[in-house]
Amino acid sequence: MEMPFSLAVQYATDSDNTPTRSQFRRWVKAALMQQAEIVLRIVDEPEGRELNDCYRGKKTATNVLTFVYDDTQPLSGDIVFCAAVVEHEAQQQEKELMAHYAHLTVHGILHLQGYDHINESDANVMEKLETEILARLGYNDPYKGNTIRDYSASP
Repeated sequence: MEMPFSLAVQYATDSDNTPTRSQFRRWVKAALMQQAEIVLRIVDEPEGRELNDCYRGKKTATNVLTFVYDDTQPLSGDIVFCAAVVEHEAQQQEKELMAHYAHLTVHGILHLQGYDHINESDANVMEKLETEILARLGYNDPYKGNTIRDYSASP
């Protein structure tokens, strides 16, 4: 069953290598299991670094941050991607850039819905679900041959 959702996409980056609104919409729709209001924001490294420092106490930018607003109905939140970090990771991990964005979008949407990867058991559940959703979208297993687990963080 398709869940109704509203989606706003904000491009606050100089990068020309970002997904289109329709790509983001397709990826969000595939991972969303409840009604939601979502803002996706793609930023450059200074804003990514500032947000990661402010909310996680880490002085570097990260690939994706998920902000969940628990006191709202329907579910709502913001997901922030740092374009430079996503691009660097895709190149470093030898992944297609849009496949990496698709993975991080699905990952962020699952965080928004309460999934996490704080412990091994939760990480296994989340990774299995991500892999299934991405397979339905036509993408390869994002974890195959990849030992990096710090894909996202919820402040």
